[in-house]
Amino acid sequence: MPELPEVETIKKELGKSVVGKKITEVCVHHPLVIRQPSVVKFKKDLVGATIKNVLRRAKLLILELSNGKYLAIHLKMTGQLVYPGDGKKSRVTFHLSDGKNLDFNDQRLFGELRLIDNWQSLKFIRELGPEPFDLNPERFKEMLSNKKTKIKPLLMDQKFISGIGNLYAAESLFRARIHPGRPAQSLSDKEKGLLFKEVKDVLKEAIHYGGSSVDNYVRLSGEKGNYVSHHKVYDREGKPCVKCKTTIKRIALGGRGTYLCPKCQT
Repeated sequence: MPELPEVETIKKELGKSVVGKKITEVCVHHPLVIRQPSVVKFKKDLVGATIKNVLRRAKLLILELSNGKYLAIHLKMTGQLVYPGDGKKSRVTFHLSDGKNLDFNDQRLFGELRLIDNWQSLKFIRELGPEPFDLNPERFKEMLSNKKTKIKPLLMDQKFISGIGNLYAAESLFRARIHPGRPAQSLSDKEKGLLFKEVKDVLKEAIHYGGSSVDNYVRLSGEKGNYVSHHKVYDREGKPCVKCKTTIKRIALGGRGTYLCPKCQT
């Protein structure tokens, strides 16, 4: 699933490409991805609206429209936004006033599109924890205090802290030299401070390189993100650690696979 850097990358690219353009037609090729309202109303309320702004909250994209409504786009596992799109893989095609298309692609139909009056009222939005960039080191340390949960699943818990998924949790923990299976409360203040720094640094770097294309994620242009070549542990099972040359291992933790260096991360 695209994480904060991937969604932020798309948000920035949408801002440069589609803001100020009017939606002239909407073609729904597969109605399953339209979660609300009905497909008929979805199309009717979008046509004629101008895209005023593009917002992001955690892993959710929000297009602010001139008619007071918001188009909320959750890419989930395999969702993609492509501009200009060719319509070949599109589940929903938005025809714009510049004569080009914004395509929503989703191979496995896990993605969700909602046209709503108030995106902040969505249940999962109300339940989200703060984003890393909205925190300071002291607050982050407080949040980890007395948490018996293992640190990696905790970082991935969107109700605890939002925007971080499997990939960037693994990368941040490696850089902070912390084993992903350690209870959060076992971390020293120094380790907590270092982890907070590395989380923000990793996310900033990933945004700079346009995110990581490890599965279906692509940038708005359809091109892949370039951060994969900068991964230190994620998806590097069997390869030498970039620091100590120990073989990178993959373990199961909290029902998910994770990568670590058994020597560097203790």
